[in-house]
Amino acid sequence: MNQAMEKDKIDKKDHILDVAEKVFAELGYEGASTRLISGEANVNMAMLNYYFGSKEGVFLAIFERRIASFQSVLLSIGNDDSINAWEKLDKYIDSYVDRVVNNNCFHVMLNREISKSKKTDLTDQITKIIMRNVTVFQNIIANGIKSGEFSKDVDQQLLVATIFGTKNYIVNTPHISSLIIGYDVMDKDNQDEKLKPRLKTYLKKLLKAYLVNENDNNK
Repeated sequence: MNQAMEKDKIDKKDHILDVAEKVFAELGYEGASTRLISGEANVNMAMLNYYFGSKEGVFLAIFERRIASFQSVLLSIGNDDSINAWEKLDKYIDSYVDRVVNNNCFHVMLNREISKSKKTDLTDQITKIIMRNVTVFQNIIANGIKSGEFSKDVDQQLLVATIFGTKNYIVNTPHISSLIIGYDVMDKDNQDEKLKPRLKTYLKKLLKAYLVNENDNNK
């Protein structure tokens, strides 16, 4: 396959996934169909099935595309031996908040599927994809404790729940969190200009107060 054909294939796949994101966000996994997605994307069913195999294949491809690019950024932070554990966390929080605090179709999809109480093969696979990025965070904390930079008394599991839970509460319950925060948390301008800087500052102060040994914290 020559480069032009390969690029055309990638462009078509990306186009289908862009359209599918919007369909899934609007209708949910159960309400969407490959026929509807192919129609909206203006491609035939045979092409969609050739690229992705099934509706589940389309859904997982969307997640893989979104999470894979984010994971490479987080892994590069976690594996950077030129900076200490706190500097890694600082960068992680910046990248995490920039990526996850928004109201695009992908996050509507993610929140709808991952919050279901009933486990399915699909939610299991989505969970595995998301846990890759959680693991990077966990490893930074564990290595900081091991090196003595962070307190050995840290509850690593609840810390993970605190960091990711704070974001989830703000983004997943916007009617309540908007009243608490003081402005519409789903408005893009508010997110970029107010919420993201505020959340970064808060999480970093919270982490530093909890993680860093008291003597180091007073320096």
